[in-house]
Amino acid sequence: MVSMSELRPIAHCRYLWIGLVLLACPAWCRLEAQSAPAAAAVPPRLAATAPVHLTAEEDHQRLLDLLGIKELRRGVDTNAQSPHAANYDEAKANVHPNRPDPLVLKNGKRVTSARTWWSKRRPEIVEDLDREILGRAPAGLPKVSWEVVSTTAETIGDVPVVTKRLTGHVDNSAYPEIEVKIDLILTTPAKASGPVPVILYLAFSREFSAANANLTQEMSMWRGDDLGIPWQQQVLARGWGFAILNPVSYQADDGAGLTEGMIGLMNKGQPRKLDDWGVLRAWAWGADRAMDYFETDKAVDAKRVGIQGHSRYGKATVVSMAYDPRIAIAFVSSSGEGGAKLHRRNWGELIENVAAVNEYHWMAGNFLKYAGPLKWSDLPVDSHELVAMCAPRPVFLSAGNSIDPAVDLGNSDAWVDAKGTFLAGVGAGPVYRLLGKKDLGTAVFPPIETGLLDGDIIFRQHSSGHTPNPNWPVFIAFADREFNSSSSR
Repeated sequence: MVSMSELRPIAHCRYLWIGLVLLACPAWCRLEAQSAPAAAAVPPRLAATAPVHLTAEEDHQRLLDLLGIKELRRGVDTNAQSPHAANYDEAKANVHPNRPDPLVLKNGKRVTSARTWWSKRRPEIVEDLDREILGRAPAGLPKVSWEVVSTTAETIGDVPVVTKRLTGHVDNSAYPEIEVKIDLILTTPAKASGPVPVILYLAFSREFSAANANLTQEMSMWRGDDLGIPWQQQVLARGWGFAILNPVSYQADDGAGLTEGMIGLMNKGQPRKLDDWGVLRAWAWGADRAMDYFETDKAVDAKRVGIQGHSRYGKATVVSMAYDPRIAIAFVSSSGEGGAKLHRRNWGELIENVAAVNEYHWMAGNFLKYAGPLKWSDLPVDSHELVAMCAPRPVFLSAGNSIDPAVDLGNSDAWVDAKGTFLAGVGAGPVYRLLGKKDLGTAVFPPIETGLLDGDIIFRQHSSGHTPNPNWPVFIAFADREFNSSSSR
């Protein structure tokens, strides 16, 4: 008789394993059936396969093949001399003026109550976003165990602080071939008398490295020359803390990384299905896990946590705010296409750009079909409804100067479409009003440097380029209003 101990050394070869089982005598089969359940015959580690490795180009083509698409429409260029240069003429921008109504159900009935919004209409919007735009977060997401790697007494500006460097260890017992960790830094005032509000900042790798080395000034300067007082010092001056999250620590910003990181872990190293979550949803998942940690830290008032992100992390910020109701307030900076900008606008970055091989990984695979053969107007949902999902919580939508980069490249943020972002805020307004909150107060695009700051959605376009720095004081004043209001409830 062939024993199990004799078989295990060669069990890594699936076909040899099957052959040996077929050659084994019936008595051995009966013995195994009596001694252990059938599922225990193959140790779980033997069933796992190594992650598939595809280039971004290969994975992008794989999605096109699944969709039956031969070719996508070409995206626009930032180079004004290109025959495919981006449009910065407002007269040519509004090519699809009709947008889905956030307060009309799929059956055509109008939403007239908060109850219907929460129970029917909002779930419809979530389904459209999950299926067609952002992708579905998988069921059974693993737990994260937080480790405080170090605790340091420091001084930022003239404020004594306590800085904790943390690692979130993601449970990978279901697929040990991929290890995922979340990098997070939390800084709170050392002399606080109790838990404090915290601003969660989604940091680019260079910024996170500077923060990890306690180089506050260098971190802030990387996002523009118009520095003023670093935002960290502005936050601390209010008596608040701040946290810095490194999204690429748990999901790479690259199509080649989709079978690694958090997305790869959940797919056991295999490529995505067409409606699987993209990188923006995965980054937002990490922000949610940071919220989990804040709820356990006695230095943090987890009911008063704001979130901020710029550019691609502005996209992740509005997604985080929309999907995690625990986040109290958001500062969405220059998020552009795929963020708070309306998809249906022909200005700056377009759907075709985000669907291209260098950015498609942010979105669900299904998103690619709206860059060919489908049109932008075929989308069942648009970004004003993503903003509406944040309601009734306050959101600051912001961008920089819309001057044509061919005229003044250094001071241009035209690529992200400030007006398209403003119009998304306008489109979300009816939902805010339905829920008893204040909208922007106007549908007229304001002059640059003129903030619309009285509502629960606010908007401001500063006169600098692609940087959040000039709008930090505006956000902090907005958050102060919200945090003081929430603390008195």
